[in-house]
Amino acid sequence: MAIFLKNFNFPEHWKNALGASFCDDFFGDLTPRLDELIHDDVKFFPPIDRLFQALHLTSFLDTKVLMLGQDPYHKFGQANGIAFSVNRNITIPPSLKNIYLELTEDVKCSNPTHGDLSFWSQQGVLLLNSSLSVEEGKPNSHRNLGWTTLTNKIISKLSERGGVIFVLWGNFAQKKMNLIDGQCNDILLAPHPSPLSCYRGFFGQKIHGSKREVMDGVLVKYHCIAHQLNSFFFVQSFPKEQKLLLRVRLVLK
Repeated sequence: MAIFLKNFNFPEHWKNALGASFCDDFFGDLTPRLDELIHDDVKFFPPIDRLFQALHLTSFLDTKVLMLGQDPYHKFGQANGIAFSVNRNITIPPSLKNIYLELTEDVKCSNPTHGDLSFWSQQGVLLLNSSLSVEEGKPNSHRNLGWTTLTNKIISKLSERGGVIFVLWGNFAQKKMNLIDGQCNDILLAPHPSPLSCYRGFFGQKIHGSKREVMDGVLVKYHCIAHQLNSFFFVQSFPKEQKLLLRVRLVLK
């Protein structure tokens, strides 16, 4: 157990937030499964030392927004431990391209030239996949490996802490709504940005910028998650049951 936590470098601040007993039990179950994959020379991503990269970059207390993915990119060289993100020398994947298209259309910024989202992470956006690993060429292949025990716990703990904006794109992510307390957090829903679903309502949602809507006969201006070079934007969303104001500063470099 201690060897796993040391070698795979699980962040101490997240261990404290989740509870040492939970982490000991979880990694006690997961370690033999990962050991078996490694022993059998099964190729899986991201690299073993990047499994918890998203958690390293965004601590429990610093998390302002959680954007939930399903599992890492399954092609060689893509997954870097941060959901939706790739390293700067890697071609931007289709889903991230669509996120950028919506971003640039919404806030009229220049189109980002790389897919590295680590700077979002460093500003409090936890880019978390539900499963933290995937076998090469086999999407969703590690859905039963046990990762959801950990990631569901993370979602629940953040919900208990409160003041978090949960961005749930697509049916898979939206199934996690039962883990989130909507009275003290915000939940933003939209179709997934993948090419298979982006035209079902992802484009035009304006989650990144600002817009005006009439709610209950009242004109309400609100801002959603926004990213732009060297600019300030704010997050505000208004669930139907309550008009809760939340703000977060995000900058993409």
